Amino acid sequence: MADVAEQSRNTKMPLLATTVVGSYSVPEWLERLKTDFYLHRISPAHLDEIHDVAIKAAIKDQEQAGIDVVSDGELRRDNDIDYLLARIPGVSITDSTKSYYYDYYEAEVPKPLVTGETSDLGLVKDFVFTRSQTDRPIKFSFTGPFSLSRRIRNSAYDDHRDLVLSLAHALNAEARELVAAGATRLQIDEPFLAGYPDDVGLAIEAINLVTKGVQADWALHVCYGNRYSRPSWEGHYDFLFPAVLEADVGTLVLEFARKGYGDLSLFKRFPWERRLGLGVVDVKSDEVETKEVVAARIRKALEVVPPDRLMVNPDCGLRHLPASVARAKLKAMVAGAAAVRQELAGSPASQPSTATEES
Repeated sequence: MADVAEQSRNTKMPLLATTVVGSYSVPEWLERLKTDFYLHRISPAHLDEIHDVAIKAAIKDQEQAGIDVVSDGELRRDNDIDYLLARIPGVSITDSTKSYYYDYYEAEVPKPLVTGETSDLGLVKDFVFTRSQTDRPIKFSFTGPFSLSRRIRNSAYDDHRDLVLSLAHALNAEARELVAAGATRLQIDEPFLAGYPDDVGLAIEAINLVTKGVQADWALHVCYGNRYSRPSWEGHYDFLFPAVLEADVGTLVLEFARKGYGDLSLFKRFPWERRLGLGVVDVKSDEVETKEVVAARIRKALEVVPPDRLMVNPDCGLRHLPASVARAKLKAMVAGAAAVRQELAGSPASQPSTATEES
């Protein structure tokens, strides 16, 4: 699509803009074909074509639901870890076979990673393809260094911190390449952090290395895990504060719909004066929220966060939901946000900031 990037630069986000966290519903046929690839029944080239088709459909679903900022659905990725680990130089995948595509590789770092100013983890190609399929702003996400480190056998560093920071340098190089290719909205996902709350300081240090020198609208997503539609951990977001205040990101994307909105009180206690990505639909349940439920959840957040600093999203990725449920939840989310936006119309305090949002 010609001039898509320029169109996006001139597009201002609506109040209470809607987006997704990253992953989209993985159809059963795609799961089967991905697994066939690992069983050597289809070629890498064929799988690439299959991924292209699935991503086009995921983008269309988001557009038809009315999502303001779309993603590629992360449909090229088997899970939240392997796609990156298999591409980072120096990470050894000891066995590249899988009996089921969603399984994790066994990964090891046998010696210190060598990271430079340039990188080629495959994400740029993925972004460019996505950019060619839509004229809407794009959020492009990738798993952060702390979570990646939890799936690596560390045989190289005496201190785990050194492994995390080395991974951060590799991701920083890739982020620079993404921005050079036109990406402007990047998100770091840290799905493992809730399981290691004492390491939040290290995670934030690493996140700031990823974002260092990269001129993008950065978001950080922290959830409680979403493995087969089940949380990996439970708790509250207290562990993030005050350390997360030092994160060089513009948006903090959190899950609330499944666990309740009590943690909104943290935004009264701590001066987070940036955007909040508010989880308003539960991705671990097939029950579809009504637009009234979504609107009520947004109003609850507006008690502590002004509307020009609130974005509306699912709790986490939509990977494990049936496509029909994912579509219905997104439509309800968009309708609920529109209802509250209409209520706010005309109020001087509700007007969005003058800064433009880019793809």
